[in-house]
Amino acid sequence: MRRSEVLAEESIVCLQKALNHLREIWELIGIPEDQRLQRTEVVKKHIKDLLDMMIAEEESLKERLIKSIAICQKELNTLCSELHVEPFQEEGETTILQLEKDLRTQVELMRKQKKERKQELKLLQEQDQELCEILCTPHYDIDSTSVPSLEELSQFRQHVATLRETKASRHEEFVNIKRQIILCMEELEHTPDTSFERDVVCEDEDAFCLSLENIATLQKLLQQLEMRKSQNEAVCEGLRAQIRELWDRLQIPAEEREAVATVMTGSKAKVRKALQLEVDRLEELKMQNMKKVIEAIRVELAQYWDQCFYSQEQRQAFAPYYSEDYTENLLQLHDAEIVQLRNYYEVHKELFEGVQKWEESWKLFLEFERKASDPSRFTNRGGNLLKEEKQRAKLQKTLPKLEEELKARIEMWEQEHSKAFVVNGQKFMEYVTEQWEMHRLEKERAKQERLNTTTVSNATVNSSIRPVFSGTVCRSPVSRLPPSGSKPVTTSTCSGKKTPRGLKHGANKENLELNGSILSGGYPASAPPRRNFSINSVASTYSEFARELSKASKSDATSRILNSTNIQS
Repeated sequence: MRRSEVLAEESIVCLQKALNHLREIWELIGIPEDQRLQRTEVVKKHIKDLLDMMIAEEESLKERLIKSIAICQKELNTLCSELHVEPFQEEGETTILQLEKDLRTQVELMRKQKKERKQELKLLQEQDQELCEILCTPHYDIDSTSVPSLEELSQFRQHVATLRETKASRHEEFVNIKRQIILCMEELEHTPDTSFERDVVCEDEDAFCLSLENIATLQKLLQQLEMRKSQNEAVCEGLRAQIRELWDRLQIPAEEREAVATVMTGSKAKVRKALQLEVDRLEELKMQNMKKVIEAIRVELAQYWDQCFYSQEQRQAFAPYYSEDYTENLLQLHDAEIVQLRNYYEVHKELFEGVQKWEESWKLFLEFERKASDPSRFTNRGGNLLKEEKQRAKLQKTLPKLEEELKARIEMWEQEHSKAFVVNGQKFMEYVTEQWEMHRLEKERAKQERLNTTTVSNATVNSSIRPVFSGTVCRSPVSRLPPSGSKPVTTSTCSGKKTPRGLKHGANKENLELNGSILSGGYPASAPPRRNFSINSVASTYSEFARELSKASKSDATSRILNSTNIQS
């Protein structure tokens, strides 16, 4: 039994006791029955009115709760729809009072969420408006009258974050471009003369509209200023080159050049003006020193002719070079020719440098070839001979490789330009082939001359030996290499007659010193054949040189034996 039910029974008992007590009082007082009945009716009426009033109040409370439930349920449904959430569902059975409380709590929670979303939407819209005004972009499209969903708010936040990043990057780009524009304007001594230029240079950076159009216009302005700056720099550099050229041609002293040193850098308007004044002054001097200037240009022309490997016919084709009528027209012809030749050299500089490298390598190769045939190089004790031989061997490998590279590059150039690449009046590869052929013929000529000289010398010495020995026949000592590879066997025979002492050493000395060879002519046919060893023979490698030197030493030993034999006789 509930406590409320127990309490109700106790109330009935109390009421019963109260009525009994009233009856006892009435009994003692002596209240008549009719009055007792009357008084009992009054007690009943009081009790009934009190209970009716209490019941009415409780009924009113119930009605208010039911009405509140209906209102909360309706509002809750609306909030769920606005907030895009599932409708509220009460779990299990509950009383009216609990249901009303739960619904009211849920409504308050939904109202709070709605308020927060609306506040965030308002804040995001304010930020979006500010960023869009700076970036000159349209506002974010969202219904400000309705409550945004969580997804819509998330997308809006992402959009605003993207706008912030865009603003930051464009602002950084604007600051960088603005700095470059200010530097260019200072360099050009240019004052902002348009409203856009003034907005960029003079106004606050945060007030500048960072639209794509403005950024593009900003970049275009910078390009225009940089182009003007580059043009100024090119003009100034051209004036400086013209000044240096005129200085060299007019042979201007260093002290006078130093006076203009302050304007030899930079490209500002005042610098350009000063450079132009110096050019005008030098041009006037040039007109006053026409012959001197033309001769200076001719020196430069000759240098370019050499660098471009011009043939004599090509050089003679420029007839003004040989004119002695030093007029302004002649100077103009020389100026035009030097400009054309300078451009020609710059366009083909890589090829000319390659040809020059081949020329230098070829001269070095010919020098090594000359040294290889020089007998005095064998007296070198400092190790230079071996070093030269290594360089020569290396050059013999690199020279053909360089020729092949040049051949490929020249063929490509000739295909591009549809004309032959000429060096000294002929095609380069023909020129190279001609140089090798001339070298080969020169070697053959030198070899033939050495053979002729040796033959003539042998004949002359043999004819002079016969009267000296007065018919005495001696077999020269000969070193022969036995088949077994053992030491050479030296044999010597001589007749019984003696050779005069005064002639012995002279004859042997003559045999040794003439071209470094021991002569074999003038002896009987029965004498065994002898070898002639010559230090003058061309040793193409260091190993050949060593073998030649060994042979010469053996021949020298043989001569000493012969001298000893003659003295004993």
